[in-house]
Amino acid sequence: MKNTRVSQLPPSPGGLLNRALHAFSTAGKTYGAEWYILLVGLFIVVFMIFMTAFPWLFTSFNPSDQDAGPQLAAPGGIHLMGTDNLGRDIWARMVWGAQTILGVAFAAALISSLIGIPLGLLSGFVGGPLDRVLSLTMDSVYSFPGLILAIAFAAMMGPGVVNITLAVAVIYIPTYYRLVRGQTISIREELYVEAAQVLGAKRWTILGRYIFPNVIATTVVVFSVNIADAIMTEAALSYIGLGLPAGMPDWGMDLSMGKKFLPSGSWWLITFPGMMIMTLALGFTLLGEGLAEILNPKLLER
Repeated sequence: MKNTRVSQLPPSPGGLLNRALHAFSTAGKTYGAEWYILLVGLFIVVFMIFMTAFPWLFTSFNPSDQDAGPQLAAPGGIHLMGTDNLGRDIWARMVWGAQTILGVAFAAALISSLIGIPLGLLSGFVGGPLDRVLSLTMDSVYSFPGLILAIAFAAMMGPGVVNITLAVAVIYIPTYYRLVRGQTISIREELYVEAAQVLGAKRWTILGRYIFPNVIATTVVVFSVNIADAIMTEAALSYIGLGLPAGMPDWGMDLSMGKKFLPSGSWWLITFPGMMIMTLALGFTLLGEGLAEILNPKLLER
């Protein structure tokens, strides 16, 4: 018989769409409401990130332009959210302000995770005096209310993007440390870790190959939730005047500046900044909650 070779055609767009819809439907049936919570949070986060990356696609106004329109103009027309007391377009400040608050929150969560996760791995795996010293230090930091501690650090270091990022990052380091340390202590007693030690595997190999992969899934969830909390913390620091330098578009600062015009009926000055802060924090919270439920293997036993 003569062998014939059947050419492999690339999948059609319709076929890819059907596969995507099937995967979407299967995930919805498997995880239930948690899947849709994840999707809502993911949609909000992706939209905000896209707006942060391409702000000129959403507004043509400069957030610092005091000639954008009349002062304290109500929402409507070319000013979707009105103008503030300096004549600046509020929608432009919301769009460009997303860069500030999202950048600070993401950087703070990243810094705290890069410090807290390694310390938790080392403390939980090595134990001994190192574990006691680190645990006492982290417990001392964790005992302070997060916002109070951030206010203390922000007041000490002064306003600035870097300073406020570090002030927010400090309060989340114990969160990663305590979580990773507890999981590391539990995982290091597993049989496969003991077997690796008996076979002569180095400590760094055990930490990187056997312990860290089992810890990282939970830290992803905490990372998302911490960004949501960092957004609220950054806005609170800016609201009380301990945040960023004057002139930078920032939702917390706009909220603080607009409160004194509320008695005169200029409700839009605080309404829209507050809504943006709540929406962005809600997006990361829903994303974290959805991931927490989906990454929990017990859900698959339902």
